[in-house]
Amino acid sequence: MDKLEIYCKKLKLGSEILEEFEEIEFINKKDYLTKVLEKSCSYSEIRRKNRRIKDAKFDLVKTFESYEFKEIELPLTLTEESIKKCEFLEKNENLIFYGSSGRGKTHLAIAIGIQACDLGKKVRFYKVSHLINDLLDAKESGLLARFLKNLKKFDLIILDELGYVPLGERGAELFFQVIADCYEKKSLIVTTNIEFSNWIGVFMDKKITSAIIDRIVHHGHLIMFNGNNWRVENSLSLLK
Repeated sequence: MDKLEIYCKKLKLGSEILEEFEEIEFINKKDYLTKVLEKSCSYSEIRRKNRRIKDAKFDLVKTFESYEFKEIELPLTLTEESIKKCEFLEKNENLIFYGSSGRGKTHLAIAIGIQACDLGKKVRFYKVSHLINDLLDAKESGLLARFLKNLKKFDLIILDELGYVPLGERGAELFFQVIADCYEKKSLIVTTNIEFSNWIGVFMDKKITSAIIDRIVHHGHLIMFNGNNWRVENSLSLLK
């Protein structure tokens, strides 16, 4: 390793600049140094974005590029542009995505999450069933407090597929604890195929169900997914 590599490593300038520094066009020494530092800052930001996306633990990477809003019913409080800019995060508001399976709820949730990462926000994606398993394991091993504390560092938590399986009494209590900790302190995106009146079948307790709905809906926006099943349509198109 030569001196240039050593200093780049010590200053955390990244290895990318070593591949480009000889190609930089400049007017004078000051202009050259400015452009070197500018490129280094740009590479550093890209690495930070990639790290935030990795830390979010998305199932897949989905973006707005291939997403259509035409079959989504937005409330008057939201616009397509405000969603893409993640404006709801600045007010610690929640988004609730309701619709049948295959309508694009998870795609949109992840696309918003990716955009939030690009904006410098810390995001965590969970299938609800996986979150409950992690909560139960943490409680069993005496690490629940640490687990909940770790969740507090995120600006946005995405809870995907609420309602696919009942959570059980202990699971519902732990889920409520997560929701209560997030209330008015960060934003949630919840995707579900179950209307609110049937959530008691998920949480198995009227009091807990009411408390969870109250905290999610307050400062929340309900988005209805009324379109056709994307997965079925894509599968059929492949058969043609």
